Amino acid sequence: MKFSAQEEYGLRCLIRIGKFYHVEKGLTIPEISQSEGISQHNVAKLLRTLRLGGFLESERGHIGGYSLSKPPEEIYIGEVMTVLGGKLFDDEFCENHSGANNLCTHTVDCSVRSLWKVIQHSVDKVVNNLTLKDLLGTEDTLFGKFEVGTTLSVTN
Repeated sequence: MKFSAQEEYGLRCLIRIGKFYHVEKGLTIPEISQSEGISQHNVAKLLRTLRLGGFLESERGHIGGYSLSKPPEEIYIGEVMTVLGGKLFDDEFCENHSGANNLCTHTVDCSVRSLWKVIQHSVDKVVNNLTLKDLLGTEDTLFGKFEVGTTLSVTN
């Protein structure tokens, strides 16, 4: 299972901007590009996607740049991931991966589809309960939000 470069780099850009949430000046494309090691062209494309998704706002001028459109605790990572790349598994997956046949040979009782649904449910359970504020904290704090064991459960 892989996440796309757009999802990885988009989250990195959002986290970088989130670190400066309480600063009056937004971050510019060159600043983000330099600090994240991503080309300015890709940063511009990612920031546009995040702005259109409602997570960022931009300001022109010498004190301009990109800043969060709402507090980090109100930005849910599941929503960000959906804007950046969509879900790992959705209902159209089986239609797009039916093989040479027009209809998947496993449509009645598909163990593979069941696996993807379980994985998607588990990922959703995590990312829909994570906020940008959680990602701005320490790794220990992030892991502390989830109980790791035979089943994954979110702690409050």
